[in-house]
Amino acid sequence: MRSIWLVRHGNRLDFVQPEWFEYADRRYDPPLCPAGQQQARELSQCLLSKPIDHVFVSPFLRTLQTAHYLTAAANLPMKLEAGLGEWHNPDWMTEAPVTHSLAMGLEGFEPIDRAYKSFVFPAYPESHEQMSRRSVQAMQMILERYSGNILFVGHKAPLGSCFSALLGTEQCIDFEVGGITELGFSGDRWQCIHQNDINHLTNPGIKVAPP
Repeated sequence: MRSIWLVRHGNRLDFVQPEWFEYADRRYDPPLCPAGQQQARELSQCLLSKPIDHVFVSPFLRTLQTAHYLTAAANLPMKLEAGLGEWHNPDWMTEAPVTHSLAMGLEGFEPIDRAYKSFVFPAYPESHEQMSRRSVQAMQMILERYSGNILFVGHKAPLGSCFSALLGTEQCIDFEVGGITELGFSGDRWQCIHQNDINHLTNPGIKVAPP
């Protein structure tokens, strides 16, 4: 049976330090906060036992940080896929987000598959429908061109669209930070095996600054 894991990044620094946004060079590309780093480490320990063949990651810093603990330990190169990136929502972002690219060096994020080229690129601004369409398109192209079991590390809204498309339903889930959703292909369709598993996390959930 072929397997897919859908994983949302760990908790963001700008959620616990809102002032970070005011002085950041890349305001729409926050890193993980300390709690998010811990979530990523615990996520890696859980996923190390899974038979993962390929890891596809959104090019945002928080997804790279979430994935790199696993990819470094398992020696699995990260493939940066822009089509899996965060929703370019104009209500959240006043301009197109600047994210990581191979041209930026990506220090500290080895191994990286530097030969991989993204299948899909988001446009700014984009509606929810446009975000959903490009996320699903990227996922489908990956599944067609890469065999084996695949881990996708991304964001809540794009992962939700991919989840719905895989199951062929309007059903959507609210992906937990650091949670694991597993799907398996049996016969002629995908089935959800585990949904939003957070049992591996000692401090689950989104952490925000007190009001």
